[in-house]
Amino acid sequence: MIREELAAVRDQFGDPRRTEIQASHLDLSIEDLIAEEDMVVTVSRTGYAKTQPLSDYQAQRRGGRGKSATSMKDEDVIEHLLVASTHDTVLLFSNKGKVYWLKVYEMPNASRGSRGKPLVNMLPLDEGEAINAILPVRDYRADSYIFFATAKGTVKRTSLDQFSRPRSVGLIAIDLEEGDRLVGAAITSGSDHAMLLSSNGKAIRFEEGNVRSMGRTARGVRGMRLQGGAEVISLIIPQSQQIDAEADIETEAEEGAELESTNGNGGQIYILTASENGYGKRTRLEEFPLRGRGGQGVIAMQTSERNGSLVAAMQVYSADEMMLITDKGTLVRTRVDEVSITSRNTQGVMLIRLGENEKLVKTVRIDEPEEVESEAIEGEGESLDGPDANENGAESESQNDE
Repeated sequence: MIREELAAVRDQFGDPRRTEIQASHLDLSIEDLIAEEDMVVTVSRTGYAKTQPLSDYQAQRRGGRGKSATSMKDEDVIEHLLVASTHDTVLLFSNKGKVYWLKVYEMPNASRGSRGKPLVNMLPLDEGEAINAILPVRDYRADSYIFFATAKGTVKRTSLDQFSRPRSVGLIAIDLEEGDRLVGAAITSGSDHAMLLSSNGKAIRFEEGNVRSMGRTARGVRGMRLQGGAEVISLIIPQSQQIDAEADIETEAEEGAELESTNGNGGQIYILTASENGYGKRTRLEEFPLRGRGGQGVIAMQTSERNGSLVAAMQVYSADEMMLITDKGTLVRTRVDEVSITSRNTQGVMLIRLGENEKLVKTVRIDEPEEVESEAIEGEGESLDGPDANENGAESESQNDE
């Protein structure tokens, strides 16, 4: 019965096919099949990488406890944390001056309880090669640059569009002389300032325009003159809002106003310096004068017998937290606002109590607080002097600027 009725409908209303079926090639890439989403990308000090959806981190009111971004084993800590889209490319620069490319969606998507996947399983890294700078890129703009700094004081600026053709084996990003290594890389606008800080406690700040744009395989020019076996230990690119604020410093001073350098959210910008013997301090960015490149710089921190060499320097805000890491595997987490604010030519205060023959080797800025309070994971850390505590004491002596 049903068959007969369907046949009658076909005979009454049926007509030839009006649409044409044609074979065609769909020009689709894997990226076209990936939903665009903001991801939190983390890389640990021992080279474990992963991504997590930014939506996993719910916005909180000021003073919230936050969530741990990852589960770290002993002697490991998140060293690089950034937010990028799944369609973005991440440029990874190694200490040997090479650059590697990874799409964010190619990196393992893991839960907060997972450590992720070792970078050596994703990149053809040589023995002794380590990633020390990670930069997210969406568009390879010709008017943006990558600024490089090496341990021997060489700097280079290369147009971002010269890194637009990825190679699976990586490419040379900067030609290093024998015994040199890349210590930092950052994306700049062409009108930013650059700061180099050295192990002997000196700092130099200059306009990036003083370094002409060079090709990808060029070696670069002198950014800082080093003496006595000193090495550059940090590259800092102060935020552009900071530079705009300082442009009016003379006018503001004449009007009797107090000018403080701030980021886009109004937070005071500081340079945090730390020495190998566990001492450190915060200094306002405007205390570092703008000079030409190639000089010895000014004193950023006294490298006395008590302090030892400068081992870490970074741009921070009072709301940040940081991790202190020693060569014996001790990790201490603390708040930046607990570190005293002093002038450049001072020794600072104790950041961490070190054991016998133990040295501080690194500090890491933490953007998102975890669910635990500041504590030593191995060993015992010391509480810090507050920003108003004993700035005129024995630990913050000489005020004679260079």
